[in-house]
Amino acid sequence: MKAALVVLVVLVIIALLLGSSFISHRNQMAIKREAVNASWAQVDVVLQRRADLIPNLVETVKGFAQHEEQVFSEIAKAREGYMNATTPADKIAANSQLEASLAKVLVLTENYPQLKSNENFLRLQDELAGTENRIAVERRRYNETVQDYNTYIALFPNSFIASMSGFTRNDAYFKTEPGARQAPKVNFSTSPAPSAAPAPAPAKP
Repeated sequence: MKAALVVLVVLVIIALLLGSSFISHRNQMAIKREAVNASWAQVDVVLQRRADLIPNLVETVKGFAQHEEQVFSEIAKAREGYMNATTPADKIAANSQLEASLAKVLVLTENYPQLKSNENFLRLQDELAGTENRIAVERRRYNETVQDYNTYIALFPNSFIASMSGFTRNDAYFKTEPGARQAPKVNFSTSPAPSAAPAPAPAKP
């Protein structure tokens, strides 16, 4: 009887230790997941700030390059896609399209040098540069926070606890595609390739 009581006490102690460990690990997962959400909120703020600057930037550029409708239409569509995105993964994907379209608008300064001396454009360009720097900082912090969360829930026994508690891997990373940091080369003065010269007529006998 005494031995059975000892075994029971030991089992209760083990159960309490396991339960305490389970709760501790689960709480840590919740903390890390909330850290991801908080970090994303900071990213979302600066991305929205850039999206808000774009209409004024486009209107300023239009004043000097009214016939570049294809570029303006493309960035309007990309911005609309970003504004309509709801989840972090969707916004990250839409942001890539917006960045590519924005680069094309900024490239127009090379075709219209008078833009470089326009006071409104210079102010918007400075605001955009500051926003881009902030985006880079917040994006890096977000990726690091997501990586920390994913690593934590992947480790054993955390992976077992995560699967029981509904914590899943977060794959909404910002990724740099090859060549994404290079401004696109846009040629607005292309002309159709010359047609091939006609074959010479056969010599008469």
